[in-house]
Amino acid sequence: MTADPYRVWLSEIMLQQTTVATVKTYYGNFLAKWPEIEKLAAAELDEVLHAWQGLGYYSRARNLHKCAREIVAAHDGRFPADEQCLRKLAGIGPYTAAAIAAIAFGLKATPVDGNIERVTARLHAINDPLPGAKKDIKSFAEAMTPDHRAGDFAQALMDLGATVCKPKHADCPNCPLGAACRAGAGDNPERFPVKAPKKARPTRYGIVFWAERDDGAVLLRRRAEEGLLGGMAEFPSTDWVETPWAEKPPDGFAPVEADWFPMPGAIVHIFTHFRLELGVVRARVEGALGSNLDWCHPDSFDARALPTVMKKVARHVLDTP
Repeated sequence: MTADPYRVWLSEIMLQQTTVATVKTYYGNFLAKWPEIEKLAAAELDEVLHAWQGLGYYSRARNLHKCAREIVAAHDGRFPADEQCLRKLAGIGPYTAAAIAAIAFGLKATPVDGNIERVTARLHAINDPLPGAKKDIKSFAEAMTPDHRAGDFAQALMDLGATVCKPKHADCPNCPLGAACRAGAGDNPERFPVKAPKKARPTRYGIVFWAERDDGAVLLRRRAEEGLLGGMAEFPSTDWVETPWAEKPPDGFAPVEADWFPMPGAIVHIFTHFRLELGVVRARVEGALGSNLDWCHPDSFDARALPTVMKKVARHVLDTP
């Protein structure tokens, strides 16, 4: 074993779609709070989601917690030292399984992250655009992987991509693979990897219901466990749809009966695959709550697992005279 599997797994999950600079603080905080996988497995999901706030892609946090419990329950708290067994665990796909196998257990496995993908595509001047080229890139990367110290080799390629074979301003004269690089022999290595044209990001629309009591507490609900922002707290809202809602709140979505009035302005939030535009309606309410609803004073919002988009809603409302 060459590294702690728990730390390798945690870092790899956090680094998915997220920069090292962003992850550093969260990684340290997680290890301080849950230094072993048994402690993470024993935590409540709400604790984990709250600690994850700001990292985005919250399904990673849910799967992180689920995977920890699977490893404790089914594997006696030990990560299996087998790439295929690792892939059966929650939230662990081909890349993460290969990274754990190679880096933590020293097995011959080939993790292909964005850096290795770029280095390999340039070495072989692969002209097929992503994502279609991923299969060929994986095959070339596997062919390069040595039988021994595969983890060191993978991390060396990752570092090469991060520091020399960068997306822009590649430092080809100082690249140790320069003599073998087909893209480097041409005039435009930064053309690789070739990417398919980006599709336009669609816009979805929703209405948020800001229900408040006389003491200032605001109504929250918990989102369904599955799907986008699953298991997190939110202010009740309509579905997010492709056509703007009418100014009047639609029937069937308000959490309680009240005289709802629209607030000026809108909240815009960008998700990976769509742009979200939210209007807000506001009402003073009292009375019993339905299931999955509770009250929270704005002073306590930071203690709840509110995603960034809902924090934007709160700032919009609280900053509006």
